[in-house]
Amino acid sequence: MSKHTLSVLVENKPGVLARIASLFARRGFNIDSLAVGPTEHPEISRMTVVVDVEALPLEQVTKQLNKLIEVIKVVELDPASSVRRQVMLIKVKADMANRSYIVQTVELFRAHVIDVGTDTLTIQATGNADKLAALLEVLEPFGIKELVQSGHIGISRGSRSMTDRALRSA
Repeated sequence: MSKHTLSVLVENKPGVLARIASLFARRGFNIDSLAVGPTEHPEISRMTVVVDVEALPLEQVTKQLNKLIEVIKVVELDPASSVRRQVMLIKVKADMANRSYIVQTVELFRAHVIDVGTDTLTIQATGNADKLAALLEVLEPFGIKELVQSGHIGISRGSRSMTDRALRSA
């Protein structure tokens, strides 16, 4: 199996997320990551779905997605021709002895300290899964008190817009 990232343009209406998630569940696919948000057009939302599945079953699900009335367009994002990111917030134990080392480490990863407590630092990091995993590995010895991570979001490289193409063909 391999991970596939689907970018799905849908009508911005209640219940669409549930219908799409249930389509994956009925097929027995576990969704590794799911992010939904508005686009530059208020009537359209973009869902970014990451699934670990073989290509043939994914093709069948893609065809079923395209049959749903609320789905405008489905595109699989090719890793070579797209940009994908996640956001992670990490609360780390940080006493006065190791605080400056943690801050220097965070800067090496181009992350940011966004909150300082008496014995903790909260860090915001953005990047691909490998970068975020590497940052966690470095911070682990200090003690991670809390962690929250967004789903993947992605967009194709270049000047072409998925929403403009979808609106022209509708």
